[in-house]
Amino acid sequence: MEWRICDALTCNHMVAYSLCMDRVFKALADPSRRRLLDALHADNGQTLGELCEHLDMTRQAVSKHLMILEEANLVVTVWRGREKLHYLNPVPIQEIADRWIAKYERDRLQALEALKQALEGATDEHE
Repeated sequence: MEWRICDALTCNHMVAYSLCMDRVFKALADPSRRRLLDALHADNGQTLGELCEHLDMTRQAVSKHLMILEEANLVVTVWRGREKLHYLNPVPIQEIADRWIAKYERDRLQALEALKQALEGATDEHE
């Protein structure tokens, strides 16, 4: 089994979490890698050749981008005979949503609920 920095044991789980999250953000920062993820989202389980058909990149460039996506755990591979199939792993993206988006959205939704209640209370007073 190949060890990645995200799999390493540390005394502080936040260090490992931060290193993993950094890799995900780095992988998502490149538009070519986002296009690869979009291609896998549209048709999961593609070979390198199939992915190259839809992109204006060399086979070597696609391979390098896929390697970065694999290191970020955004793409997982399965060998089927001599074919290496690439699959989208949405879990790291969901972790980003939970960590960086959901916590801010929660406050906004609570503010909207308070506003709704205040406006409904104002309407009840006029009736």
